[in-house]
Amino acid sequence: MQPTDIDRIRRFHRTVTRETGVMDQSFLSRGRPLGAARVLNAIGRGMEDVGAIRDYLGLDSGLMSRLLRSLEDEGLVETHPAPQDARRRVARLTHEGRAEFEAYEDLSNTRAQRLLDHHPNRADLLAAMDLIASALGQHAVEFVEADPRDPTSVWCLSEYFAELSRRFERGFEVHLSRDPEATDMIAPKGAFFVAMSDGLPIGCGGLKGHDGTWGEVKRLWVSPAARGLKLATRLMEVIEARARDLGMGVLRLDTNSQLPEAVAMYRRLGWTEIERFNDDPYPDVFFEKRL
Repeated sequence: MQPTDIDRIRRFHRTVTRETGVMDQSFLSRGRPLGAARVLNAIGRGMEDVGAIRDYLGLDSGLMSRLLRSLEDEGLVETHPAPQDARRRVARLTHEGRAEFEAYEDLSNTRAQRLLDHHPNRADLLAAMDLIASALGQHAVEFVEADPRDPTSVWCLSEYFAELSRRFERGFEVHLSRDPEATDMIAPKGAFFVAMSDGLPIGCGGLKGHDGTWGEVKRLWVSPAARGLKLATRLMEVIEARARDLGMGVLRLDTNSQLPEAVAMYRRLGWTEIERFNDDPYPDVFFEKRL
């Protein structure tokens, strides 16, 4: 019979649970199930607040307590009241816990590398994984205010510029664009946001300040793997909220008619098309929105 869409999704779920060891009582042969290993991993990656770890992993309070207790009994984790709020608890790895975390990291990295080495098309495999991870994690995306000059921000901007170069008929060279100074997108003058999905960047957007009275939305980009999930709309909402916080009454932006999905989104979000307001050689469509 011809497989249905539901059949294909369920096959994917079965394969992932088998290959990632969800059913194993000893995940990666380290002597504890996946749940305890995931809690250990979250703490090892810098998460300390027990409530935040519970929410991140989607666990109920009872199961979270049991998993933490098992790790404490092994001498891998210590928990203490939070310094600023004794009602909350924080968890930290012991020396032994750090060694166990590193052992899991080595095993997981080796397994991931083996999968890549045995697939004939690495790029397509990774693109498919990014697409699925973005779809499954769309409700857990965090919008982090960042310095537009830091490595993660620069990577996002490089991806954005590369896409413009591919899509514009005459290409795109950033040195010809009236690129805003990075300091114009740093508080208190402006802001820059990176959309993070479980530790990895999948989008960005900037707010360039102009004399404190109006702002300009710049460098709005969403990874191809995360498109169609309303992430650009959410980025725009975050940027508009920050503009209000900074006392801006008007926002403007420019775009290019060769990006029809962007033009359509701005119109849908209530932006009004206006006359050209800059001398940048690339944009040919200009918008304004009063806050």
